Amino acid sequence: MPFAQIYLIEGRSEEKKRAVVEKVTQALHEAVDAPRESIRVMIVEVPSANWGIAGETAKALGR
Repeated sequence: MPFAQIYLIEGRSEEKKRAVVEKVTQALHEAVDAPRESIRVMIVEVPSANWGIAGETAKALGR
């Protein structure tokens, strides 16, 4: 059973997250020939204050 864990800065719409789940599922289905029913995708949303980019938080960078 393939399992994909995706980390995103919080704030995306449910529609965008559904699209990520669908596209990652499709990619795994095609890449490893796994049945779609066996694929699991988890989205972990991280506050921008807890996400670092080049020594700064994403929040400090306006993201």
